[in-house]
Amino acid sequence: MSSVLCVEDDEFFAREIIHALAEAGISAQHVITAAEAISCLENESYDLITLDRVLPDLDGIELLKKIRAIKSDTPVIMISGMNSVDDRVSGISAGCQDYIVKPFSSEEVVARILVHLRFSKVITDTSMLSVEGIQLDLIEKTLCFGKVYMPLKSVEFRLMNMLMRNHGILITRPMILEAVWGYKFDPGTKVIDVHINNLRKKLDALSSSLQIINLRGAGFVLKSPDDNEESI
Repeated sequence: MSSVLCVEDDEFFAREIIHALAEAGISAQHVITAAEAISCLENESYDLITLDRVLPDLDGIELLKKIRAIKSDTPVIMISGMNSVDDRVSGISAGCQDYIVKPFSSEEVVARILVHLRFSKVITDTSMLSVEGIQLDLIEKTLCFGKVYMPLKSVEFRLMNMLMRNHGILITRPMILEAVWGYKFDPGTKVIDVHINNLRKKLDALSSSLQIINLRGAGFVLKSPDDNEESI
């Protein structure tokens, strides 16, 4: 059974999440403060974390940074009443895989959790990301498949890193611009598309089955052949 750590100081929202997870066959542990969350993470292992943005003892973004220092590869979904583009981008940039705005549908929360649990098959360690046989060397900044290696430019590396860590998950253009280039605005160029096309060519050269799909007007998704549309 999958296990989720629910970090939420609002009892109503916490009950909604935990009840919906229980109905989906997922166990959940609820904590209210950042200190409690850190204690749990230091002593237990969880498949996913839901994280409130505003906590009594620490801002959720700061807690997320601490979580990433302890559990670098555990999927985190931030849940918040702060719903501006900047708020969502800051959460993604800090390391969460998804951002859900309050008030929310419990069915949607569970659906998103199930998607992230499914794609947590991305294997991470201190130096490598791996998705469907494609490996991203975080030190050498290369893509490899089998014994074939493909060097990446700095921007290509940052972009591929983001895509692989969010395998199967939609990444919007504002998220990419903020995380890869540090832009909080759209410069009105095709800079993202140029680098996406370069990465596609390199994946093709490696004979990879992974595809970078452009969802027009929305963003990009790194997909495997067996991914279905409902998971995006």
